[in-house]
Amino acid sequence: MAKATPAKATSKPAEKEVKAKKAPVTKKTATPNELIVAACEVSLAKLNQLGIEHELQAEINWCLGSFQNDGNPIGLYHMAERSLIVFKTEQAKKTKGVTATLIKDLEKALQSR
Repeated sequence: MAKATPAKATSKPAEKEVKAKKAPVTKKTATPNELIVAACEVSLAKLNQLGIEHELQAEINWCLGSFQNDGNPIGLYHMAERSLIVFKTEQAKKTKGVTATLIKDLEKALQSR
């Protein structure tokens, strides 16, 4: 008795999927307040990661909360300036994790006043 072989399926040409065109992404420029908040959050995370300047970490954290309540960024600018000094000192010591990009981003946020 012969084995039954399945019939070959008829091959259809593959249909091309039509992809919808994506709208071009426009770059949204961050406001000075957004820049300084982001810079302080990154600074806080980096200081915490390095385990240095615990008092500065507490003050940055307090200023972030204060900014959320009153919208006045002056304290954040002061904390960013202090963080910048600490990071430049750490970079001079060749501390791993303190990059030129981190320092450049802090300086950019400070210049956006």
